[in-house]
Amino acid sequence: MAGSNLTEMTPSTFILNGIPGLEESHLWISIPFSSVYLIAMVGNCGLLYLIWTEEALHRPMYYFLCMLTLTDIAATTSMMPKMMCIFWFKLKEVGFNACLAQMFFIYTLTGMESGVLMLMALDRYVAICYPLRYPTILTNSVITTAGAVTFLRGAMLVMPVVFLARRLPYCHTNVIPHTYCDHMSVVKLACASIKTDTVYGLVVTLVIGGLDILCISVSYIMILRAVVSLSSKEARSKAFSTCTAHICTIITTYTPVLIAIITPRIGGDSIAPPIQVLMANIYLLLPAILNPIIYGLKTKQIRESFLKIFFRGKAGSAFGA
Repeated sequence: MAGSNLTEMTPSTFILNGIPGLEESHLWISIPFSSVYLIAMVGNCGLLYLIWTEEALHRPMYYFLCMLTLTDIAATTSMMPKMMCIFWFKLKEVGFNACLAQMFFIYTLTGMESGVLMLMALDRYVAICYPLRYPTILTNSVITTAGAVTFLRGAMLVMPVVFLARRLPYCHTNVIPHTYCDHMSVVKLACASIKTDTVYGLVVTLVIGGLDILCISVSYIMILRAVVSLSSKEARSKAFSTCTAHICTIITTYTPVLIAIITPRIGGDSIAPPIQVLMANIYLLLPAILNPIIYGLKTKQIRESFLKIFFRGKAGSAFGA
């Protein structure tokens, strides 16, 4: 079935072929990918545990960071287990509906990550421009509602992508040259026009990313105006330092996402398939491994809380000995 022409309108399964052209090297390629995934899971779960246990981190800024961390964990986990099954055990078959479900969760979570970054920018705006009203504006109920709306926004915009892909007739082949059910890789297998799918997918990307980037840009323009007006150099430096980690996260998140999502729609066949697939995997894994490192290095409260727990643990071990 994998290599034959299909006559049915909806195939029962797809075959995820991994990284095209590098099938013989899958086992070796799995080593860095699985290592990065393991490190990302340890880092993100450690960050969640730190925020959960340390009362000093029970603040809106760190609640939004929890949302970002959970999104990274969910996005990478929706892709990595199947990818490792392909690399290690050559288990390439995936059900049609399971493929569409994976597509839905990957793109919904990617959209949610963008939304959380926007919420974190608004958090920094309120903290710097309205410090006295910060606790009353960003209450727990507001944060919970904002997180739920961000998820629902992504889900509602991505759902038509899945329905459009489902209604297409697939009568050429069911082999997907990818490690997961990437939208463009799936719809390119159809034997009908995919112009609507391509345009809508690009519109969703630009609407979510464009709106969030616009809100982030406006927030930082207002932050910059507020910081420049501060009379004390030390106060300006402190205000800027609270935004450093967030700015680094924005760069490491949006750059690979925009490259991986937009280039296949614009560049077409000019980009080698292995490069396209590797970029599509990197944009999901890169934020997951870098975000805990960035916030660990750039956020004083997280560093202090980590050292507090670390030395407390060492002291407890020494006492027990």
